[in-house]
Amino acid sequence: MNRRKAKKKRVIPGFGLSLGITVSMLGLIVLLPLCSLILFSAQLSPGEFLSTVTRPRVLSAYLVSFQTAFAAALVDAVMGLILAWVLVRYEFPGKQIMNGIIELPFALPTAVAGIALTHLTTTNGWVGSFFAKFGIPIAYTRIGITVALIFIGIPFVVRAVQPVLEKIDPQYEEAADILGADRWQTLTQVILPEILPALISGFTLSFARGLGEYGSVVFIAGNTPFETEIAPLMIMSELQEFDYASATSIALVMLAAAFLILFVNAVLQSRSSKIISGIV
Repeated sequence: MNRRKAKKKRVIPGFGLSLGITVSMLGLIVLLPLCSLILFSAQLSPGEFLSTVTRPRVLSAYLVSFQTAFAAALVDAVMGLILAWVLVRYEFPGKQIMNGIIELPFALPTAVAGIALTHLTTTNGWVGSFFAKFGIPIAYTRIGITVALIFIGIPFVVRAVQPVLEKIDPQYEEAADILGADRWQTLTQVILPEILPALISGFTLSFARGLGEYGSVVFIAGNTPFETEIAPLMIMSELQEFDYASATSIALVMLAAAFLILFVNAVLQSRSSKIISGIV
């Protein structure tokens, strides 16, 4: 009996108390701010709300944000996978330093990142002057926005894929090689199915972060209406004009888009896990 009681004893408080704390924190930190968006948006009638969020300039800002965030997430998925692979599978001088630098975009203020990237990519900057010789402007274009989003999004992919790669036994690759698989078959049929859920998670997190990014983008974008103006900047513009209802309406659309992206991420990961379990 004493052993059974010892097994039932938990370090964390009981289910009721833990659930109460969790729900309280979730409500105060997450749900309450989101409810405020709905309340402010409710000041507009359905027709006014639809008119606000479908203005040509607002639609253009949505398009710029989605295009650049999606392109940046694709690049992050490829480059993040390569970086994670190098950090897990190879030993080289400075590996720990590189591993720490990956998280720099998390710690660096986004405004600092935006200013630094802008100076690098203008026609007088180190990177911008090189591409200017070929007639390719970077700063104050959608390319520049994409570069900034790649910078702030790549840690999500690396940190999502890296732990999964560390758990994959290299003997799987050796077994595939013994069975006659070439490198491409080993990558696509042995390694990729294992890391696919993590890669999808990193991609969607990078995509969602890019949609809402403001600080690192506002400097490099140039903020030209119908060209390089992003949705978060439209929200800030409405706030500066004290039009809180319009600002929260645009923000509500972006919130719905982010929620949809994360929902699709959860569905894809669930299906990928079931497929992998079926294969195993």
